[in-house]
Amino acid sequence: MSFAKEIKKELQSLRHLNCCNKAEMSAMLHINGSVEKNSTGISLVFQTTNNSVVRRFVYLLKKLYNFEYSLIQKQIKQFKNKEQFIVKINESVEVLLNELSLLNDDALFFKDVDKDLVEKECCKRAYLRGAFLASGSINSPDTSAYHLEIQSYSKEHSEVVKLLANEFNLNAKVSKNKRGFITYLKEAERIADFLRVIGANNSLFTFEDTRIKRDFKNSINRVINCDIANERKAQEAAKEQLKNIKIIENNIESNISKSMKEAIFLRKKYPESSLLELSYASLEHFDKQISKSALNHRFRAIKDLANKIKISEGKYD
Repeated sequence: MSFAKEIKKELQSLRHLNCCNKAEMSAMLHINGSVEKNSTGISLVFQTTNNSVVRRFVYLLKKLYNFEYSLIQKQIKQFKNKEQFIVKINESVEVLLNELSLLNDDALFFKDVDKDLVEKECCKRAYLRGAFLASGSINSPDTSAYHLEIQSYSKEHSEVVKLLANEFNLNAKVSKNKRGFITYLKEAERIADFLRVIGANNSLFTFEDTRIKRDFKNSINRVINCDIANERKAQEAAKEQLKNIKIIENNIESNISKSMKEAIFLRKKYPESSLLELSYASLEHFDKQISKSALNHRFRAIKDLANKIKISEGKYD
């Protein structure tokens, strides 16, 4: 089951006040509703491919109005394992159109939302919940590509959803796609806030827990990769230092400073150690600890001396 389906399954079982139920049902019909003409008048139709969503819609319909309805279930030919659920309401359609703000003053269906319907904060949350139930999708928290969107079929309605979402500081935006318009969120923190707003608390916990675990794992991997890179760099530096030491030892038998001799001794004794490890090792072999900075300075002096020898022999590259 996808993460979006898990969220919708959780939302399907929530119980709220009637004012919130109206706002939620209104959002579902604004997105997945349609009006059909027939011989007896007009019918209000709601369609979805999600079992939890159709169960939620029927629950709201019974809770608010208890009107007669018919439920049709059919297979979608393009998707062998996908079913479509159609709820058709034939009676008192005018009541639903008016009370659920499905028809605006210009006689346009599913465009605007009556401000009275979403005046209360709880009703704003409910409308966003209904919108997500109808057409919301969200990337799995297992991925780092955070994205939540709600599909609408008009720019006006997408703007309505955006404005409601941004009353909760969600930084929602609107974009056009092939099917119409989407209201979307990209930031992980805002997506988590959205789940909190619509009441999907269990899904919120799953989202945050998975995100924290993944981020922690990524942090550990970055540290490990950094350590590996540093170790490889230290080994390459050590090999170069040993080459320089060999050039010096093959050409100069005396006149090497004590400090340089100490650095040469440590590097030959510990050919794969880092400068920090050589610094600690110096305590064991000398009467003082040679700092990492001092060792670095001495190895630069060794490199300069080796370069001078190669230049004098005409071997410098």
